Amino acid sequence: MASAPPTAANMGADLKTTPAAPPAKPKPCCVCNEEKAKRDECMLFSTSNDAQKECADMVSKYRECMAGFGFKI
Repeated sequence: MASAPPTAANMGADLKTTPAAPPAKPKPCCVCNEEKAKRDECMLFSTSNDAQKECADMVSKYRECMAGFGFKI
């Protein structure tokens, strides 16, 4: 069977439109690494009696970064 020559009526017949896939959500381990490292360093090496209070700013920055990628912490 020979196919018909392309005409204005059948030129797009072989084309298939596929919807664009939404961008894949990154894994939580792969984002905000700089913020995570600063947060961890602050918490681990804090000489304060209340490391959570001392590092609250770092934790807040990390949470904001993760929220930007759609993660809730």
